[in-house]
Amino acid sequence: MVELLTCDGGIIESDDARAVPGGGLNTLLSSDLRSGAAAESRGDVVSAIDVERVWKPSLSERWAGPRPLWWTAGPTGELAVLLVDRQWLRRSRYIKGWAGWGPHVPFDAVLLMRQADGSLQRRRIRDIPVRPSHIALLPKSRLLIACGRSSKEESGAWRPNAVVFSLESGDQESTFCIGDDIPALVADGGGSIWTAYGDEGIYGGHPESAAGLAGWSAEGQAVWAPGGRLPDAPLEGCTAATEGDRVWLIWYSGSSRGGTYLTRITPSTGEVASWPSPVCDPDGFAVRDRRAVLTKRAHNRRATEVVRAELDGDTWSVTERRKIRVPGRVVMRCGQGRDGLLWLRAGDTWLRIEA
Repeated sequence: MVELLTCDGGIIESDDARAVPGGGLNTLLSSDLRSGAAAESRGDVVSAIDVERVWKPSLSERWAGPRPLWWTAGPTGELAVLLVDRQWLRRSRYIKGWAGWGPHVPFDAVLLMRQADGSLQRRRIRDIPVRPSHIALLPKSRLLIACGRSSKEESGAWRPNAVVFSLESGDQESTFCIGDDIPALVADGGGSIWTAYGDEGIYGGHPESAAGLAGWSAEGQAVWAPGGRLPDAPLEGCTAATEGDRVWLIWYSGSSRGGTYLTRITPSTGEVASWPSPVCDPDGFAVRDRRAVLTKRAHNRRATEVVRAELDGDTWSVTERRKIRVPGRVVMRCGQGRDGLLWLRAGDTWLRIEA
């Protein structure tokens, strides 16, 4: 059975696996599924971009069970989502969507992991001491939970804002600080942690945050800094991705020239390369060889812009640009790239788009 996802989020089922390239759970947002002419006249640009729907909690889980909140895509195709019971949560009046929920600390949670074969695993984690902004899977069955903000203690030391748990025992292994004001974070297959900072961190006095981008070991030691190898001074991180043993950090600058940049870091050689981004301030980015896909959300709406680009010489050139409708509202921290696949969260549904 193939599910075809219509542009308004509805589902049409088909027994013909050829209906969508690749079959399986691939979904296609296609103008053939609704009146394309009418949609165009209303300004609803529909698309034939291939989108795979990966996972969505059941209706009963969404209404009665713990809320699916912070999430990450792992290096072997797994999706990890931190589920938190409502007794631990409070809701912001000013931030809509899943990102508006915050916990009272310490709190308990369950990490749900959907493996690449579709199987589900759950791990209970107790007494989480930070308010999460990001999570990441680390080697040796470990989980990083990081708060986006830190501050100084009276002694002048920066307060820990990252904690590593063992997924086997559930025990807390270590805590440390990985900088202040972190809008983007990703962990590579080797366990290094990569961060891009916002303006309050860059100008807030933390030494690694001040550089705009940073790399960390799984033990919280600073292991990489840009060292003057960026084309401009960063002001805000946008999103992050991995591509094999390379890491991409996407950010925009604060100079009078402005502009958004795609920075590729090769940790094994120390090589750093940057290109102007074909999309300003993207929410998601994934790359494979010389092809990339980027997304830019219509904030808090059931839509996002999908842009495909190819590296032509020294320039990323746009080859396709479409607005697509998705099954849920798209808010901040909606995208993460893994080895040519862009993971996109739309409400409580996780999608993938191939570069």
